[in-house]
Amino acid sequence: MAVVSGGTTLIDNGALDAAVPTGSLILLSTQTASSSASIEFTSGIDSTYDSYVFKFIDIHPATDGVNFQFQGSTNGGSSYGVTITSTAFYARHYESNAAAGLAYSGGWDLAQSTNYQYLTQNLGNDNDQSTSGTLQIFNPSSDTFVKHFIATADHFNKDNIQYNSFFAGYFNTSSALNAFDFEFSSGNIDDGIIKMYGVK
Repeated sequence: MAVVSGGTTLIDNGALDAAVPTGSLILLSTQTASSSASIEFTSGIDSTYDSYVFKFIDIHPATDGVNFQFQGSTNGGSSYGVTITSTAFYARHYESNAAAGLAYSGGWDLAQSTNYQYLTQNLGNDNDQSTSGTLQIFNPSSDTFVKHFIATADHFNKDNIQYNSFFAGYFNTSSALNAFDFEFSSGNIDDGIIKMYGVK
């Protein structure tokens, strides 16, 4: 048995002691879109977990050139429009190899806005155009502090440009968030899966 920095105990084979929290993801809900106007998570978001992770997989729009986006709710999904401040940047590469770059995206962030937060922009609806990524919300049930989030998304847009996009921000409310909505800026979610996990 060995002890590493901070007093963490390892058993002889190098594994962590069973009492040490490992940050396991606990699958709470899976929703599959099929020409759906939106995907909502309106239950299971409470003080049980300090952090919730949403994984969106092969989200495909019915409409060409739209933005995949999300918002939170303090009233169980009766309405969405919590005030958000956020920032965004991306790396991109044209399929044709015509250009590539890394840049801050002022058009993708919000400043004390109740709009939906982008996760992608200008997503195409060809069969080779979709998005996958991860969104993490920290301590949404707090009735004291704002609620921070980070997200990353991989998408191939209508102009055949590959993006890896990064977002961070906070919901500027001390009220508990208890529902989240995912949708496109126009048209339906043609296909795709979103999974919600609690972080143990």
